[in-house]
Amino acid sequence: MQEPRVAPADIETGHTILGHPPGLFVLFFTEMWERFSYYGMRSLLVLYMVDHLFIHPEAGQRVLGFGLVKGGLESIFGPLGPQPLSSQIYGLYTAFVYLTPFFGGMLADRVIGQRRAVILGAVLMAIGHFLMASEYLFFLALLFLILGNGAFKPNISTQVGSLYPPSDPRRDRAFTIFYMGINLGAFFSPLVCGTLGQKLGWHYGFGAAGVGMTAGLCLYLFGRHTLAPDLVTSTAGRPSEKKPLTHDEQKRVWALVLLCALNIIFWGIYEQQGNTLQLWADRNTDWNLLGLDIPSTWFQAFNPLLIFLLAPLLNIFWTWQSRKGSEPSSIMKMALGCFLAGVSYIVMIFAVQGTGPEERRSIAWLLGTVFIMTMGELYLSPIGLSLVTKAAPARIVSMMMGIWFLSSFFGNYFSGFLGTFWERMDRETFFVLLVLLGIGGGIAIRLLGRPLERIVGGSGDTRVQGGN
Repeated sequence: MQEPRVAPADIETGHTILGHPPGLFVLFFTEMWERFSYYGMRSLLVLYMVDHLFIHPEAGQRVLGFGLVKGGLESIFGPLGPQPLSSQIYGLYTAFVYLTPFFGGMLADRVIGQRRAVILGAVLMAIGHFLMASEYLFFLALLFLILGNGAFKPNISTQVGSLYPPSDPRRDRAFTIFYMGINLGAFFSPLVCGTLGQKLGWHYGFGAAGVGMTAGLCLYLFGRHTLAPDLVTSTAGRPSEKKPLTHDEQKRVWALVLLCALNIIFWGIYEQQGNTLQLWADRNTDWNLLGLDIPSTWFQAFNPLLIFLLAPLLNIFWTWQSRKGSEPSSIMKMALGCFLAGVSYIVMIFAVQGTGPEERRSIAWLLGTVFIMTMGELYLSPIGLSLVTKAAPARIVSMMMGIWFLSSFFGNYFSGFLGTFWERMDRETFFVLLVLLGIGGGIAIRLLGRPLERIVGGSGDTRVQGGN
């Protein structure tokens, strides 16, 4: 049995906004600004490296640590030109962004609590974004962003779950509202940061990301009194009584670990949006719409926009399935999500037919790919977040949220590794590889679904809902 979570006073007094505690909306807007900063920077990152930072012969003198990083990667993978080198660095950066939350979760659980961890993470990330204004400090900026995200990411997600008792039916709806905040920030960031970076200069885009992170920090500090108390299992110098996990808790932990491991394939192919698909958008897509030359980074606004459009439709669809008794369990939804991510690249296989290296195709091909991939994301990502907070033992919930993000560590590095084949393979073969990986991952989750459901109880209500 999980330990009870303490709800904040505003829940007990009945003070709510749209049926939810006010703290949810503090977390919603804080995460919105953090994701604005992250995706704004990500929309520019590969193009910045490929088109600017790494094409100069004197890059070793212009960028602190460039020779060390390039030499280390080439000692493993052989000579790397600007594109495969950029793909490797993109993969490593986005991977470590999702590795450090594991340790950030433990830091919060055992030492400083979730609130201080979020504040620490926001400060570090703001510093990192502003350091991106210096080419010389590029890798140091990435380090600050990685460490900051590690402290921020698992603990703000955990605080959403802490607003509700374990049996509260609003929990899944709360995570969907929270997920909409993520995508609200992700939608606007390429439009703002991407446009500034491509039209005015790279550092304007990175600076805008820093401003967004600072805004999120200020909002969180202003509204932190509406949040649930921290869940800390020990304090510095005064460790509390350590209770070993029960046999049931251990089984749930290992089931979640296995499920997270299977998600690696999904994230590996999903994250091509910021890597090889962004290169396709920039090099092979016609962005002249109604006489306007639109920045190619706007491509990365497709995904969050589609989430806003598709989430209500999925809500209606899953409600209809529930009434018929045919709604899939959480784990079965996640299997379908991985499968759909693979299927989405079939659209790109048709897009590359008869296309030369510099030939530009309609934007509709990318839109079709991202449409199917977004359906897969909605079936997998918010469902997984909710499942972790429900199935994980309460006293290690932040650490287990870190393990969920650990799957993204391996998945994002896998994305960077796959991107190194962009120039080695013909485009059709590359996209066929992604199709096979996604379908294979979905089948693997499906085959293991029943045993995992018996352990974690994965058949709860996980409809994508807005707050009513």
